[in-house]
Amino acid sequence: MKVLRRFFDKQEKHFTSGGKLERLFPLYEAVDTFLFTPDKRTEGPVHVRDVIDLKRTMMIVVYALIPTVLMAFYNTGLQANLIYQQTGLPGDLPWQAEVIRALGVGFDPSNLLANVLQGALYFLPVYIITLAAGGFWEVLFASVRRHEVNEGFLVTSLLFPLILPPTIPYWQVALGISFGVVIGKEVFGGVGMNILNPALTARAFLFFAYPAQISGDKVWVAVDGLSKATPLAKFADPVMEVTASWWNAFWGFIPGSMGETSVFACLIGAAVLVITGIGSWRIILSVVIGMVGMSLFFNAVGSESNPMFQLAPHWHLVLGGFAFGTVYMATDPVSAAMTRGGKYVYGLLIGILVVMVRVVNPAFPEGMMLAILFMNVFAPIIDRIYINRNIKRRLARNVV
Repeated sequence: MKVLRRFFDKQEKHFTSGGKLERLFPLYEAVDTFLFTPDKRTEGPVHVRDVIDLKRTMMIVVYALIPTVLMAFYNTGLQANLIYQQTGLPGDLPWQAEVIRALGVGFDPSNLLANVLQGALYFLPVYIITLAAGGFWEVLFASVRRHEVNEGFLVTSLLFPLILPPTIPYWQVALGISFGVVIGKEVFGGVGMNILNPALTARAFLFFAYPAQISGDKVWVAVDGLSKATPLAKFADPVMEVTASWWNAFWGFIPGSMGETSVFACLIGAAVLVITGIGSWRIILSVVIGMVGMSLFFNAVGSESNPMFQLAPHWHLVLGGFAFGTVYMATDPVSAAMTRGGKYVYGLLIGILVVMVRVVNPAFPEGMMLAILFMNVFAPIIDRIYINRNIKRRLARNVV
């Protein structure tokens, strides 16, 4: 590491003011601070010293996402191998399956290695494309604005593949993350200035622009041409039989977006975020309370034509992207509400909205993405209301 440190120190003169590569200083600084701890220190007693900075905050979120990434590897391969077991190997295999066959691992769904390797072959290319395309825009905007490349993209680049189906075309991955980074964040000023979650913005763009590739029965299983609806879609269709057990849904052994299916993995991530203070337990708790209250209300109302009215709260919890969105998306410290009271209202309304979208509109059984994006827009208004109330209370106490 000392050799690498000396190499970076020698190259620094080319990237600083007056150097040949001055425009690329944000890229140099990003790589340098990623590999090494910055040597800049605040001096004097007036500065607040803390071990937490933006880099450490983002890395804690990345650590919290590791369980969902591991589950994405396993479950994506599991769902593909289950299909291969039921239908046999089709003649025209995806390239991922051809690699597995060449390695001689096999397609046995009870084989942990076979599932993980096949799932990794679906997840990693999407992740690499996300890093390359999104990183290009991050570096470009940082170079134009002459400021450092922030570590916030590390989280966005990991969140985005986790909320995509395994069969998503690669060019759509690049297009979607480009839209999310540029329109969802950079046009507002970059990290800390965006009002929408960039990863959800990217997925919303793909959903409305290319619905055939981002939704529907055929996109949830990593086997071309074969259909397998998610359990949430089955609940919305009275003709389809729900075969998934609640425990399978809890552990994540069901079709769905690559990293959203496991509630257990999300709970591990929630524990990391709450214990470290990065994620707000108030938002998480409020989202769950809103979901439970609204689903119980619809259960009481009932409907003869819409089976989603009877979907109990414990099923809402384990289906779709509810758990993943609650833990990792709703708690985004930039786009979520920041005041203490505002966090309760913000989370409560997300929980209510997601159930309303799922139940009232059976044609669109998942509603977590839209609920969070909708409340992202209203989070500043909610905070402003609580800030104004606090100002009025403090003024009233000081009136002579």
